[in-house]
Amino acid sequence: MPLPDFLIAGVPKAGTTALHAALVRHPDLFLPAVKEPKFFLSDGAPPRSGGPGDVQTYQEHVWRQADYEALFDAAPAGALRGEATPFYLYDRAAHLRIRKLLPGVRLIVLLRDPVDRAHSNWTHLWNAGLEPEADFLTACDAEDARREAGWAAFWHYVALGRYGEQIEHLYRVFDRDRVLLLRYRDLKDAPAETLDRVCAFLGVRTGLLTSIPRENVNRHVVEDTAVNGVLRGLLRAGGQFGHRFPVPLRLAARGPLLTLLHRKTGTRPVTTPQERAALLPLFADDIALLQDVTGQSYDDWLSVDRHTSRA
Repeated sequence: MPLPDFLIAGVPKAGTTALHAALVRHPDLFLPAVKEPKFFLSDGAPPRSGGPGDVQTYQEHVWRQADYEALFDAAPAGALRGEATPFYLYDRAAHLRIRKLLPGVRLIVLLRDPVDRAHSNWTHLWNAGLEPEADFLTACDAEDARREAGWAAFWHYVALGRYGEQIEHLYRVFDRDRVLLLRYRDLKDAPAETLDRVCAFLGVRTGLLTSIPRENVNRHVVEDTAVNGVLRGLLRAGGQFGHRFPVPLRLAARGPLLTLLHRKTGTRPVTTPQERAALLPLFADDIALLQDVTGQSYDDWLSVDRHTSRA
């Protein structure tokens, strides 16, 4: 059966798209054009409700095994097959589904400072017009209510960043030598060395990949203005009801709204010391757990005043 030999399993907003784009260029590897098939996130059809835009995302899941296998049909003979779905680490049930179908799989996990990761996650949804809260901390405070209402994992800003719990469970399911833990800053600061680590872990030739393509890079600045409020309201309405319309019509309606929403460019904001001070208590115990479980130091994540560009 044409199934993957490796998975980029986590985490969202930590460089998984860039890593996928880099590995696609390796002649010994094959990754399908569908970057996030999300096959192991459900046992059968995905849900049909959720937060703004969730239903449309669920419609994109490749959840039938035959369709999932078909993604790898084009793999050249001898190439290692892989895919990237950064929510696999977060979903404990996915760990078990993966082991059942792919007991010999190798797993690559990218971790990022959990506060910075959450802020980038919020910024992504705010810039897409889907996040209703203009304040990052207010959106984090709404997480419990959103989870109870069935909003999808991408809205779980805090819970997605509790890596200690996630890695601890993953190590119960898979041997540690089958899991490669990387940091987001490794990919940014030392791309050639980090890509060689990935290739060595997978058992393919090193020295062939030296850079990371610029993926998911934009300079959109969406301010909380009256005009933008109207545009975001229209986009959220489309996110709630757009799944009822054909994809071409949906895209035709959304495109001009996003163009207007993204009319201003500039430097995207990063987390402030005040935001870090408010959120770090939610992660401190989990960072300690992560250090205990992995034997690696993540003490730099505990700093309030740390420069956030090296997360």
